[in-house]
Amino acid sequence: MSNDYFQFKQFRIAQEHCAMKVSTDACIQAAWTPLPAGIKSVLDIGTGTGLLSLMIAQRCPEYSIDAIEVDQAAAVQATANVRQSVFADRIQVYYADVLKWENEHLYDLMLCNPPFFTGSLKGPDAQRNLARHTGDLNLETLAGLIARYLAVQGAASVLLPVSETGRWHTAVSDKGLFVRQVLWVKPFEHSKANRAVLICYRQQGAVQEETLVIYREPKVYTAQFTELLRPFYLNL
Repeated sequence: MSNDYFQFKQFRIAQEHCAMKVSTDACIQAAWTPLPAGIKSVLDIGTGTGLLSLMIAQRCPEYSIDAIEVDQAAAVQATANVRQSVFADRIQVYYADVLKWENEHLYDLMLCNPPFFTGSLKGPDAQRNLARHTGDLNLETLAGLIARYLAVQGAASVLLPVSETGRWHTAVSDKGLFVRQVLWVKPFEHSKANRAVLICYRQQGAVQEETLVIYREPKVYTAQFTELLRPFYLNL
């Protein structure tokens, strides 16, 4: 998914000015994230191309979505992607640092595909480093933002490498939040899970876990993946 654009069934994502392109993992997150009853407002932290916001907007026509992005080029691109879509009247893109954002609104659903390379070596591309490496927006800070902006009955969806999930459990627990749903993502049936989508709430409860396998063989999607992404991918 490294072309200058990615065409979905109901919208198009231009991505030539974004460090992080459309990814299969992010598409899985947006397609799978449970949508609790009564949702009216959504916050997409670090929207990048606007992918998560547009997919959630397609899933539910009643949602009002705020999408915030700290990188100017990405914010401009996300704004253009939203404006060219049929969901333009329900998504507002903000070019801002969420850590300095002055907003008192609470959200029924929050989504984030955060930078997750905590200790790895950074490369020469500053924009890509901002998108891929934790800095001021580390997992502990993100947990604090969720605790601040999540409505009482709301849910927050975060996509992480499996190696970071233990740290995420600790981070949200310290803020009085609880992970109650997890999707483990495996490239192949024989592979170990390498990504996880974790859903946290303010209320404690039993943890429900699922596993999604992307490929049954190289370049051939499983029936499970196909069913999940069929509403979005052109060729499914």
